[in-house]
Amino acid sequence: MRGIQSVVSLSLLLGAWAGPVEKNWQSKAPRNPAYPLDVVDKLEESIMPNVEAWMAKRAGNTNNCTLENAAIRREWSDLSADERKEYIRAVLCLQSTPAKAPKDKVPGALSRFDDFVATHMTQAGTLHSPNNLFAAHRYFIHVYEKALREECGYKGYQPYMNYDRYVDDPINSPMFDGSDTSMGGNGAKSDYPGIAQPFPRPYNLLPSAGGGGCVTEGPFKDMVVSLGPKSTIVRNIPANPRADGLGSNPRCLRRDVNKFSAAGARANYTYSAIMDNPDIDAFYNRYLGMPQLKGDVHPWGIHNAGHYIIGGDPGGDFYCSPGDPAFYFHHGMLDRVWWIWQMQDPENRAHAVPGAAAMTMPGHGGMSSSAMKAMFETVDVDNNNKKTRRADIHDAVVDLGWTAPGVKLMDLNEQLGGLGGELCYIYV
Repeated sequence: MRGIQSVVSLSLLLGAWAGPVEKNWQSKAPRNPAYPLDVVDKLEESIMPNVEAWMAKRAGNTNNCTLENAAIRREWSDLSADERKEYIRAVLCLQSTPAKAPKDKVPGALSRFDDFVATHMTQAGTLHSPNNLFAAHRYFIHVYEKALREECGYKGYQPYMNYDRYVDDPINSPMFDGSDTSMGGNGAKSDYPGIAQPFPRPYNLLPSAGGGGCVTEGPFKDMVVSLGPKSTIVRNIPANPRADGLGSNPRCLRRDVNKFSAAGARANYTYSAIMDNPDIDAFYNRYLGMPQLKGDVHPWGIHNAGHYIIGGDPGGDFYCSPGDPAFYFHHGMLDRVWWIWQMQDPENRAHAVPGAAAMTMPGHGGMSSSAMKAMFETVDVDNNNKKTRRADIHDAVVDLGWTAPGVKLMDLNEQLGGLGGELCYIYV
């Protein structure tokens, strides 16, 4: 599916499984010929027979979602200049639309854009627990995309960032080159220290790539960051007036577009994570870079490596990271990776949930293993004797508070027909 060089050539490239008639969704996905297919792109192409077979098996149970009517999420550099500008316009619109978060809880939220940042800040532990990391962020991206479309008139869908396209020179990539079709440029030179990592020396610090100061080029050079900080990644930023980081603290958008972090997100890492880890817990661990691979000089894991391509403030702050508009491209890519993993064997993987079978998952996002264990357990009281029983993952709920209503976690596993058909999209 990623092999499209033009609309005309697509059916030839996919003829082995697409048949002689080009399908509706295929014709809407022209590729940028400047970027050859990487191994993950080719892997994505190879899953399409599985996707079609899975959809056929679920016929009548996909909530009217089909490959023909599914939304298409595309890579940023595959969009035309006009399509990129339209997306940028919608994000700027969201940043100028009044916030809905309750003022007594989030007094610093200035806009609908800030609503999403505040959700991530207040629920970071839950959103990043093993069972929630994939599904909850799928929902988070979906409701952000929905806000762009329904509140700001955006006609497209949330793009993603294919790290491998930009890994050698992210600062001069279509994402961050500072042009009017980019997501803004790099930050000015500063004393930005880099980002600490949970690995032994000498890999316990992801070093600065020389930026970290205010963004001075591109569509977001005048952006006001209000919420946070909640960590101490960037120096010389005034502390938030509230300990929870939810007070008003207006400042510039700061970035360190980081080539060192990007090196840990090359396609070979993603390919290995998908192909070498058929078990959901093993896939989750590899996704986070756990345990560190022997001899690996870029051991960040694709989750952190992708995150900290966008270092600085708020991108380098775990809690406030959605405050950089490029955050949604990163988690779009991770959602794509999860989908490709699922569709290797949809019969056994489509509804697999990390951490559902055991409580031995490593901690993440500041949440202790005991706290994560408690999320999976409830207490029955029988004749005044407390006993612990295993919670049913099918009862788990993802609740984004003021951003979106609570939904069953298991309803988020199917991106083609999940959530009563509200989730209906593919990546190309």
